[in-house]
Amino acid sequence: MKQDRIIEISNKCITNTYNRYPLALVKGRGISVWDSEGREYLDFVSGIAANNLGHCHPQIAKAIKQQAGELIHVSNLYYTIPQMEMAKLLTKKSFADKVFFCNSGAEANEAAIKMARKYSRDHYGEDRFEIITMHQSFHGRTIATISATAQDKFQKGFEPLLSGFRYVPFNDLTAVEKAINGRTCAIMVEPIQGEGGVNIPDKDYLKGLREICFSKRLLLIFDEIQTAMGRTGKFFAYEHFDLSPDIMTMAKSLGGGVAIGAMLARDEVASSFIPGSHASTFGGNPLACAAGVATIKAIDKSILSHCKRTGDYFIRRLKKLKEKYSFIKDVRGIGLMIGMELSFPVRVITEECLKRGFLVNCTMDRVLRFLPPLTVKAKNIEKLINALDGIFKEIKGRNIISQL
Repeated sequence: MKQDRIIEISNKCITNTYNRYPLALVKGRGISVWDSEGREYLDFVSGIAANNLGHCHPQIAKAIKQQAGELIHVSNLYYTIPQMEMAKLLTKKSFADKVFFCNSGAEANEAAIKMARKYSRDHYGEDRFEIITMHQSFHGRTIATISATAQDKFQKGFEPLLSGFRYVPFNDLTAVEKAINGRTCAIMVEPIQGEGGVNIPDKDYLKGLREICFSKRLLLIFDEIQTAMGRTGKFFAYEHFDLSPDIMTMAKSLGGGVAIGAMLARDEVASSFIPGSHASTFGGNPLACAAGVATIKAIDKSILSHCKRTGDYFIRRLKKLKEKYSFIKDVRGIGLMIGMELSFPVRVITEECLKRGFLVNCTMDRVLRFLPPLTVKAKNIEKLINALDGIFKEIKGRNIISQL
C-alpha cells in the first residue's frame, strides 16, 4: 500500500494523540528501518529507547517465534516458566528481591506509587502518603502518573489531579529536605531525566537522596524506565552512583521492543503487597517474558562496553559541532542517552534529518535526544554528524534562526 494511503486511513481511524511525521514504517533490521516506499532510514530513536538491541534482533525474534508456538497467554492465577526465568534474571542482576510484572512504564510507576503508600500505611499509619517528585520529571500518562509528573504540559486539561505529590527542582537536595513533612512516604526520581531533556544529576545528588531517605525513614523510588537495560553503559543507571533504591521501575527496552513493564523491590517493602493488593491481566505473560529473557541475556558485558565507547565517541563528535555553531547551547549524556540543547525549537532539525534518512527525536522543544540501539557503530554516528553539520550550516547561512 502506498505511504500516502496508509497515512490517510490512519488519520481517519486513529485518535489524534501524536504529532506524527509523514512516514509509514514497514520493516526494521538492526539500526535501519524502511518505509512503505522502500526508503531506508537510520533510527536514532529506537522506539523511544524501547529497541535497545535494534530492530528484529535475531535472539529476540527467535524467542518470540518459539514461545508464540507454545503458549502466548494464561492468567497470573498460574505459574509460567518464562515469567519465572525473567524474574530470576532481574533479581540476580539488581538490588531487588521481588518483581511485579505489568505492561508499560506508566503501569510500573502506578505499582510503585501503590506499594510506597501501602508500605507506609502498614508501618507508619494512614497519614503518610505523599511522594516527592522533581520538576521536569516524566512518569507516565495515567492520572496517577501525570500527577507524579511535574510538568504542566502533561497535566493541563486533566484536572483535578490525584493528590499526594509534592514537586521540587531536580538536582536540589535542599529543596527536597524542605519539602519533607509528616505526610511524606517516599521520594521518586529518574536517575537521569529523559523526557525532561536528558538532565544528568550532580555526582552526589542521588547519594544525598539515599541518605535523606535513610534518615527520614522514607522509601527511595528510581524510575529507570528509560535508563535501564544498558542504555547508560551499565545495566542499571543507579550503578553509576554507588547506591541502590528501595523500589525501581522498568519498561521501554525490557522486552526488546515487546510491551512489558516491571516494578522491582526489596523484600521488606515488597511484603506489603499480598494477594489482591495489585494485579495485571497481561502482566508478565509468557510471550513478553520470553522476549524479555532473550533481551536480558543478549545485553552482556561486550554490549555494555560498546555502549560506553560509542556513547563517549558520539558525545565528542557532537561537542565538535558545538564549537562550530553558537546556537548549540549544551551537549550532555551518559552512554547512548544523549541530549543536544539548541537555542531554538528543534522540530525543524528532526524534519530535515528525516529528509536525509535519519530518525531523530526532540524533547522539551529545544533538545535533540539521541537514543540509538546500543549496537550502533561509529560509521552510523558519523553519517548523522555529517547530516547535522550540513543542516546547521544551512540554517546558519540562511540566517533563519530568528524565524524559528
